[in-house]
Amino acid sequence: MTDSPITHATFSLDRFYSTPAARVFAAWADRQAKAAWFSGAGAEHELDFRVGGREVNRARRADGPELVFEAWYRDIVPDRRLVYTSTLSAGGELATVSLTTVEFHPEESGTRLVLTEQGAFLGGAEEPSWREQGTGAWLDALAAHLQTR
Repeated sequence: MTDSPITHATFSLDRFYSTPAARVFAAWADRQAKAAWFSGAGAEHELDFRVGGREVNRARRADGPELVFEAWYRDIVPDRRLVYTSTLSAGGELATVSLTTVEFHPEESGTRLVLTEQGAFLGGAEEPSWREQGTGAWLDALAAHLQTR
């Protein structure tokens, strides 16, 4: 057994979308909508959006290893909350294990989304700051998706 460092980290991201919570939630729940903002070009995306369901996104960066994001939905309250656990593997090696909550707070002029992730980052394959930046980019892509729909 090799000694592999583990870094624990928690971050929270807060975004406002000027659209109703039901529409923001639907962008997470609908397979085609989720793939439009979550998956990059050339990625393979699967979504079984139900409690106990699984989501998988496989992608490869130029000259890099295959990245596989795999999530299992643990709690779904329509238009209010998602809770999922996930892993990220790079080149077949486990890089992270996380617990994520996504809260949808209706406001007078739209929806406040609060995403909180608690992660174990294994062996230095990914840094918490990279995950936070990447997750922020997803939420920005969600904003663009909602504006075009």
